[in-house]
Amino acid sequence: MSAAQTLRARIGAVVIGRNEGQRLVNCLRSLQGEVDLLVYVDSGSTDGSLATAQAFGAQTVPLSRDLPFTAARARNAGFEKIMARPDAPEFVQFVDGDCTLEPGYLGRAAAALAADPELGLVTGWRAEIHPEASIYNEMCEFEWHRPAGDICACGGDMMVRARAFEAVGGFNPAVIAAEDDEFCTRLRKAGHRLRRLAIPMTHHDANMSRFSEWWSRAVRTGHGFEQVNDLHPEYFIRERRRMWLFGGLLPLLALSGAVVFWPLFACVGGLYAVSYLRTVRGLVAAGLRRNRAPWHAAYLFLSKFPNIIGAARYRKRKRLGSAMEIIEYK
Repeated sequence: MSAAQTLRARIGAVVIGRNEGQRLVNCLRSLQGEVDLLVYVDSGSTDGSLATAQAFGAQTVPLSRDLPFTAARARNAGFEKIMARPDAPEFVQFVDGDCTLEPGYLGRAAAALAADPELGLVTGWRAEIHPEASIYNEMCEFEWHRPAGDICACGGDMMVRARAFEAVGGFNPAVIAAEDDEFCTRLRKAGHRLRRLAIPMTHHDANMSRFSEWWSRAVRTGHGFEQVNDLHPEYFIRERRRMWLFGGLLPLLALSGAVVFWPLFACVGGLYAVSYLRTVRGLVAAGLRRNRAPWHAAYLFLSKFPNIIGAARYRKRKRLGSAMEIIEYK
């Protein structure tokens, strides 16, 4: 067996998806020749995704409808399928079905894990496929821009040490957004280090062209902020503070000021203006083009309102004991 074959034998890959269409085809095609063991987990697709995955030689796991679909539940199911093999691999790469894998990434990621037993997972750089297609895609591209090195958390595209995954119980299937942050937090608390490698990993296809899609994604983000903070009170503190301040408290003060005390209304407007300008400067300092920063800052300002809706939805679901169902945006 060659060195490349030996390395591939140490890696399994899990792809998750729901009605990804051509994006899933692109994803599976990018994994051809990169890994010997490939599992696709489907969350109730109606577009023939299971047949597509089988045509690419993937083992498939259709999730039942008796429990809510979540990315966390799907990744856990894929991991269990891989670990059921008697020659289960040491490392498992998770890839979302709307992403394509960069050639050669798996080998370098596995080598990094093999060289440092303290690492629980590694990830790489994700890029947006068509950032020019819409402001929403462009914002995703900038969101993926993160420095390499040791990290606190990463997105769902990651290579995990199998025994570390098992030790912390995998993903929490009840977490419908920011489930990767929640998983990474438990992994760090268990004593594992996380690292972003300075190499390309995946190419993402956000495929957002409508304001309504962006709004739904922001609602889901707020749900994630609130739910993960509820599980780990030390996490998402800054994000929640800004969400509740700019999306909740200040609008109430502005409304009160407009009705009974106009200087209060003007003061709130001034606070919003200062925050907006600081956001623009921060984006430019982080590398965003100066002519695009005002647009990004405007959407970041506006996002606090759907964030509040998502957070309130989580609190209502928890209070009523309702299922934590996914919030789809495309």
